[in-house]
Formats: sequence, C-alpha cells, structure tokens
Amino acid sequence: MASRRKGRILAFQALYFWESSAAALEDLVSFSWLGEEKLKSLNEDIALFSRALIAGTIENIDVIDKMLKSHLENWDISRLNRVDLAILRMSVYSLMFQSDMPPSIVIDEAIGICKEFGADDSFKFVNGVLDNIRKTVAKQAEK
Repeated sequence: MASRRKGRILAFQALYFWESSAAALEDLVSFSWLGEEKLKSLNEDIALFSRALIAGTIENIDVIDKMLKSHLENWDISRLNRVDLAILRMSVYSLMFQSDMPPSIVIDEAIGICKEFGADDSFKFVNGVLDNIRKTVAKQAEK
C-alpha cells in the first residue's frame, strides 16, 4: 500500500531527525519539521500511521535497542550510520509490537527505504539483521 510506504518513510525521517537532534516526541509527531507546505499536503491516514510508528518506536526504544544489540554480530549499535539505525529501529518496533503487520512486508519496506536513502549495500545488512530478529520474535511468540 503506497500510503503505508509514505508513512514509513515519514517515520524513518522523523526518527533520523530525532537521533540527530534529540527533538521532542511532540515535535516529531506534529510534523512541524516538515515545513508548512508539506504539512498542508500531508494525508491524514499517512500521518496517523507514521505517528504510530514514531511514538511506538521512541516509547519502546530501550527494548528495541536491546533486541538490536543482541542481533548485531561483531558490530556495535554506536557504529551504525543514522540512516540504517532509524530504519532498523522503526522496523524492529513493527516486528515486535505490530503483530497485525506481516514480517515480510516490514522487511521488504525496510529494504526499499534502505535502497532509497541508505548507503549502497546497507540494505543487505539491514535485511540480515531484521530477518534474524523476525525469527527471534516468532520463537518468542510460540512460547
């Protein structure tokens, strides 16, 4: 769904901005950082979906980062570039807390956003990390 993709991109941008500037959650979900022109044309369904991703990710950041750290083999979370980190955090939130969202779609969307905004091969790294987290979440759900 195109509006979900736009909502994910908006959430990714907000989380990137949050990581870079430590902006307040209220500022992020009001989309004031978009600028007046883009804000006027923002579809309400896209905004609602994006707000849920942004707020859910930030509110659960400790759990999300713990999951991420446990799946970064020979890599430290502080070494991740901010684009990859924002995409991973948003996607891990979806995998862990949005059970109505098919994991394959979450991962496919993350890869697409990585290809558009990330470094050349970062999508491969993001795909591997998210696939491992998907498996962990599925095992935890079976218990």
